[in-house]
Amino acid sequence: MRSRPAPPEVTFRRFPADAALAPWVDAAEVRARAALEAPDLARWWRAGGTWFVGVDALPNDTAGRMPGGPSPRGAAIDAARAVANAPWHRLQLSCLRPGYPRIGAEEDAAQHRFRLKRDGAHLDGLLPEGPRRRRHLREPHAFILGIALTEADPGASPLVVWEGSEKVLLGAIGAAFEGVPPGSRGDVDLTEVYAAARRAVFESCARVPVPLARGEAVLLHRAALHGIAPWAAGALADPAGRAIAYLRPPTTPGRWLAAP
Repeated sequence: MRSRPAPPEVTFRRFPADAALAPWVDAAEVRARAALEAPDLARWWRAGGTWFVGVDALPNDTAGRMPGGPSPRGAAIDAARAVANAPWHRLQLSCLRPGYPRIGAEEDAAQHRFRLKRDGAHLDGLLPEGPRRRRHLREPHAFILGIALTEADPGASPLVVWEGSEKVLLGAIGAAFEGVPPGSRGDVDLTEVYAAARRAVFESCARVPVPLARGEAVLLHRAALHGIAPWAAGALADPAGRAIAYLRPPTTPGRWLAAP
């Protein structure tokens, strides 16, 4: 029997460019470039036009194929499927351009400072709700898989991850969920719990930039705190920007908390 890759036990795993994945990257890049220039998606450019936020902009099917393109294959795909072999949603497309982060109309000065000083660090799936932006775990994910679609220098606003942050966040949120039925965990207000856990991560966990060249991939733990570094002076990238396709298959709050 063919053995399956072991699930990751670290905050993230980085994968070199893979010949098995290259045909898929070629097909996805074509679709990504079209999405970044599409008039009906122009509203997703934020931070003064320097950031195309991670919205479901790519037209892949549930097996990950772009229209008329090949299936995604390779070590990164195998590793992700070992964590959760789920159908693919429409992939999210994130793209950064020189000058990120400029201040945009969608954020205030404090939010902009947080992007500059703390890379906009966040936990995926923990959504701000209502006028007071109270945090709830509404969209938990099984993992985060990012695949770079364009070339970029290491200083071109790379992904940033805090090593070991998943342990801090899982511990804090697990304590807040103690005694709460799995079906009701999304209703728990985690605002203060999350703020305290994030401060603890900043104090105790190493900040690790994870730049990706075209065709390289990264598999993040579902509970990893991560963000985007400011664009470094002199950093170069493809004229389209530093573009990454992200897969984040949904899971339940119970599985999010209890999975390895």
